[in-house]
Amino acid sequence: MPAALKALTYRVNPFDLRLFTAVLEHGTITAAAQAAHLSLAAASARIKALEDAVGARLLERAKTGATPTDAGRALARHAHRVLTELEALHLEMAGFGHGLRGTVRVLGNTAAVAEALPPLLGHFLKAHPDIDVQLQEMSSDLVLEGLRRGTADIGIVADYVDSSGLRVHPWIDDQLVALLPRGRATVKPDTRAPRAMRFADLLDRDFVGLGAENGLSRFLHRQAGLGGRVPHHRVRVSSLDAVARIVAAGVGVAVVPRCAAERWRGAAVRAVPLADAWSHRRLLLCTRDEGGRAVAAQALVDFLKASNAQGAQP
Repeated sequence: MPAALKALTYRVNPFDLRLFTAVLEHGTITAAAQAAHLSLAAASARIKALEDAVGARLLERAKTGATPTDAGRALARHAHRVLTELEALHLEMAGFGHGLRGTVRVLGNTAAVAEALPPLLGHFLKAHPDIDVQLQEMSSDLVLEGLRRGTADIGIVADYVDSSGLRVHPWIDDQLVALLPRGRATVKPDTRAPRAMRFADLLDRDFVGLGAENGLSRFLHRQAGLGGRVPHHRVRVSSLDAVARIVAAGVGVAVVPRCAAERWRGAAVRAVPLADAWSHRRLLLCTRDEGGRAVAAQALVDFLKASNAQGAQP
């Protein structure tokens, strides 16, 4: 069969893609077979058939396990996207089967997911009972990566990242502030910015923060690293409210979005603006540059843009 014709006619079974990615995840065909509830012989045969279909060796097999060839790594990149899209297809079709119009996948940084979106999503979901929203928090860089891969419909990021190639709408302002315990000595304020302090001065104190993989934590770690410093965390917790409670106990200091700090105004903490330019950010509403956006996703985009026009703040 001519190569060009073969490229048009062969079909790849999604199950075989899942099996192949399981081999990469587990490191051996044996482990992947067990995860897929197949015999080793059946799994090996399916992998061999997949290699025959694509016309290239995908795995280097050895006693220690299986590793991808260049062709295997290329297939893995496509397999991840294809399987993600299939899962999204199944979820959305299931939604139609239950009378739902669609599901919107949203990725956002900490300020967006933990602070800005929840009150707005409440109004949106109440007004649109036929739309579901899948919301996930990650760093701004990873949000854009997911958006470009097609694993999200909407991304909300801080304006310090490269959003080229995407549709970008400036959304709301986001200021990071230092959260300090009241009634305790604090570091000396930056004299060039009254009633403000530098992030570098905070690094002399113990920190209370979110998880190491949290988007805000990763951002602050990167800013500290630019000065050759590493924040010393006494504890990491799962929410900004938990951070504030521990700071109020006098354990350490934190950097949080201003709106989170304002919820604790009058408590045993005080919020001090940061003098660093990067602490003043704007959240960007990002989508892929395509005209065929799902109706449900477009409805959420329009709603969030309208909330910006009405002066919403995180």
